[in-house]
Amino acid sequence: MPLFVVSGNTLSSIEQCAFPSEKALQSLIEANLETVFNCRFVASEFSTGSQHAGRIDTLALSEDNNPVIMEYKRVESSELINQSLFYLHWLCDHRGDFELAVQRSLGNDVQVDWSDIRVICIAPDYRKYDIHAVQVMGANIELWKYRLYANGTLHLEEVQRALAPGSAPSTNGKNPIMVEAGRKAAVTRATGSYTFDEHIEGKPGSIKALVIALQDFILSLDSTIEEAPKKYYIAYRISQNIVCVEVQKQRVLLYVKLNPKQLDSLLENARDVSEIGHYGTGDLELSVRSENELDLVKPYIEMAYKKVGG
Repeated sequence: MPLFVVSGNTLSSIEQCAFPSEKALQSLIEANLETVFNCRFVASEFSTGSQHAGRIDTLALSEDNNPVIMEYKRVESSELINQSLFYLHWLCDHRGDFELAVQRSLGNDVQVDWSDIRVICIAPDYRKYDIHAVQVMGANIELWKYRLYANGTLHLEEVQRALAPGSAPSTNGKNPIMVEAGRKAAVTRATGSYTFDEHIEGKPGSIKALVIALQDFILSLDSTIEEAPKKYYIAYRISQNIVCVEVQKQRVLLYVKLNPKQLDSLLENARDVSEIGHYGTGDLELSVRSENELDLVKPYIEMAYKKVGG
C-alpha cells in the first residue's frame, strides 16, 4: 500500500519503515486506544497464571463495555492467531479475573457486557492460509494490518472482521428455519448475544421499514462496517462505533459519534445528550419517525463515518 505526498501536480512516495520493537508498537496503540479503537485501557502484559503460563499483550474494555483482547506482532507470524485463540478461550473461562482487572483499572461501577468479546490482532501482514483458517473456524478474531512510514504516518487496515457467534451453521439436512431458530436461542442463552430481528420484533410496520432502510444505508457506506446488536441498541462500527440505533414503538433514536457543540446548527429532531444518560454511544441524538426525517439525518451518519476513519 504505497503512500504519496501531493505537492502541486507531483507525487512523492514515502518510504516504509519498521517499529524498533514489538513493544514499541504495543505501547503506541495502548497510549492511543481511545483514538484508534475507542477502548479503555485495562491492563498490559496480563498474566494468565502459572498453569496457562501466558501473557495477554493488552486487555481493554470497548465503548460497549465488552472485553477486548489485543495481540501484536512486529513481523508476519501464524503464532499471533494461535495465541489469540488461546487467550480468547482462556478469558471465557476466567471472567472473574477480567472483571477484577476492570475494577482495579476503571472502578467498581463498570459493568462488563459478556455478550461479545473483541479479539484484535495487529501485524504487518498475514499469510493467506492464516486468514482462511480464521474464516473456516469462525473465530471471533479481527485481523488488522499496519504500515509505518518514514514521515511518522501509521496506516491501519482491517483485513478480517470478527464473525458473529454461530454464524454459517450446518443444517445437516434438517429444516434450516428450525435450525436457525434453535441456534439463535442457544446463542442468546449461552452468551447473552442479540440479533437485529429481536430489535424490530413486535414493532409497527412503519418503524420496521425505517430501521431496515437505515440498516441498508449504513452498511452501504463501507463493506467493512460491522453490525453489532446489543441488548438495548444496535451498534454500527469499524474500529469504533459510528452510530447506535435504539428502536422504539413510535420512533427510532440514533446516537451518532459527533460532538454536537462543534456543529453549526442542530436539526429540530436533534439534541445534545453529552450530559444526559442514554443507551448506546454517541453524543448527538437524532429522532426519526418518517422517511423524510431519515433523509435529513443521513448526512450526519456519513459525517460520523468519515470522522471515525472511513
